[in-house]
Amino acid sequence: MDALAPGNLAVVTGAASGIGLAVAKRLVGQGLRVCLIDRADAVHARAADLGDRATGFVVDVGDRAAMIALAGQVAAQFGPVSFLMNNAAIDGGADALSGPEIWDQVIGINLMGVVHGVQSFVPAMIDSGLPGIIVNTGSKQGITQPPGNTAYNVSKSGVKALTEGLAHTLLEQTGDRVTAHLLIPGFTFTGMTGGNGEKPAAAWTADQVADFLFEQTAAGDFYILCPDNAVTRATDEKRMAWAMGDVIENRPALSRWHPRFKDAFAAYMEE
Repeated sequence: MDALAPGNLAVVTGAASGIGLAVAKRLVGQGLRVCLIDRADAVHARAADLGDRATGFVVDVGDRAAMIALAGQVAAQFGPVSFLMNNAAIDGGADALSGPEIWDQVIGINLMGVVHGVQSFVPAMIDSGLPGIIVNTGSKQGITQPPGNTAYNVSKSGVKALTEGLAHTLLEQTGDRVTAHLLIPGFTFTGMTGGNGEKPAAAWTADQVADFLFEQTAAGDFYILCPDNAVTRATDEKRMAWAMGDVIENRPALSRWHPRFKDAFAAYMEE
């Protein structure tokens, strides 16, 4: 955890609100300098709220050229990055037959935005010779694939595969000096989940997710699978195992929601 030493530099995307902002607050509280990245102008106000160790940048992570330019600016102005969190995402609500515009937006931000963040910042983190941590924000939906939001599921499945591949590359090139981690939030009360009113009892706060992230990173976890106030880790594990069982047992796609397997799934979860 030397990457999180006071005075080190962190970059967090999607940092104007939600989990990204909660992580930025936690990093500033630990004495790091933090660059908050978001496409919303509000990121400047959020950075100002955090004090003189925080700086806001308005950048669309889906714009590869803009992200490359940002990495150069950050390096020139602040020095090497020790902690990178690729967190920016949108919820498009698209299924497999939705129009190309929403697919382009969701994939462009949720998946390619993470690719751009990795490719813009991580090579310099490797070359610096310093300890480093990369966190990419995935989703349980990228593993269990609930129907009705296919574009989002595809994007987060891609983030999972990308982060797994990145972790192996970092292991080969740096040993355990620079590490990658996949954050898998549970039900979290944010703007993307309708977080404009009273928090549902079932949801965690973004601050709880940030605390859990740093606890499990310190423990060396790659898969940082967050519970919430309604779903335990044991329940998540069984749902994920069932999803993989579709492949192993050659069941219909998304059998958890298939009428023919409704009773079988219910019985499995009660075991």
